[in-house]
Amino acid sequence: MLVLSVAIYGSHAPLLTLCKVDGMIPFSSASVVVLVELTKLVFSLLFLLTWDRELLGVAVSWRHVAPFALSALLYAANNNLVVHMQLFMDPSTYQVLSNLKIVSTALLYSLFLRQRLSVRKWLALFLLVAAGVSYSCGGLQDPGSPSVMRLHITLVGLLLISVYCLISGLSAVYTEAILKTQALPLSLQNLFLYFFGVLLNLIGYFWSSAEGGFLEGFSSWVLVIVVSQAVNGLIMSVVMKHSSNITRLFVISCSILVNALLSVALFNLQLTLLFFVAVSCIALAVHLYYGVR
Repeated sequence: MLVLSVAIYGSHAPLLTLCKVDGMIPFSSASVVVLVELTKLVFSLLFLLTWDRELLGVAVSWRHVAPFALSALLYAANNNLVVHMQLFMDPSTYQVLSNLKIVSTALLYSLFLRQRLSVRKWLALFLLVAAGVSYSCGGLQDPGSPSVMRLHITLVGLLLISVYCLISGLSAVYTEAILKTQALPLSLQNLFLYFFGVLLNLIGYFWSSAEGGFLEGFSSWVLVIVVSQAVNGLIMSVVMKHSSNITRLFVISCSILVNALLSVALFNLQLTLLFFVAVSCIALAVHLYYGVR
């Protein structure tokens, strides 16, 4: 499952590029998020009916269900924040600074879940940040583009990226805490989480008054994105239930390798020295966190 998740994370950006028409994304990102949440909800219901059918009659109180509403709200807020903060910075700056969510997630993980991380493990996590920054700063290069990357961000953009990193870490750690503290099967917990996810993202879609139809601009590549992101969301719920958010951070960082290979194969981009710096940082981070005793 971890290998599949790495592949899905790494293929997301190339798939989005394949969806573009005349250099533009032709569909509403809000409708894609709704469909991803709906797909996860359907998969969770199928898992419940197939493998946990005996739980259909189990007594569930509002105390089991209510916490997932806040979790879904945090995820929905983060998804919408990603879109709006692009107005206050260029995409390259977002790619570089969004790596700080590794630090925020680790801090909240150690604080709220009371998981003490050693100095060696903190060093490993900062190496993941360094890997993400190195790759974002020019790990891949279009042969016809200038080699120097210029970053731009406003004061509002700095504030929004800080809030984004905080909410990203908080949503992940809070969800992990719920999944682990409740004595309920994961399929039932996912059913609660994705029900609220569909509801809140539908409200967000209609609130944004998106132009065009709900499925306007969709193609077969968009359907691949929807299904793959839904599968990845279910895998991450397993990771948070039975492992930790730290494992999720390593999965996201390792997806750099898949992203690079697909970009080279599909779009004729070139690997630069910064890519190999990023790979070295990830390898050393994995060794420090999981390999050294």
